[in-house]
Amino acid sequence: MTMEGTLDTGTVLLILSAAVATYLTRIGGYVLITRMKTIPPRMEAALNAVPAAVLTTLVAPAFFSGGWDVKIAMVAALLVALVRPGLLMLGVGWAAVMVCRQILGL
Repeated sequence: MTMEGTLDTGTVLLILSAAVATYLTRIGGYVLITRMKTIPPRMEAALNAVPAAVLTTLVAPAFFSGGWDVKIAMVAALLVALVRPGLLMLGVGWAAVMVCRQILGL
């Protein structure tokens, strides 16, 4: 069995273009910041907001499209994360979803 014809020229060009665009956006921020003597306050505020924005884009879809087990686990993990380190938060979230699924049947 051959894999002839599975990667046409358009697909290869799309993959290469995406790789180049990803590389340029990653290296572009580094180059921009290393050329500055000081980071402007607005840029620093924007950079400080990136982790929260990324976390929101990862968590929000699961929260709103998931069932009650996911919602309860996320709220439990959030409450623990406010007062304890990250690994404990993961353990509580995992335990909460397991209890919801196995014991409560959610």
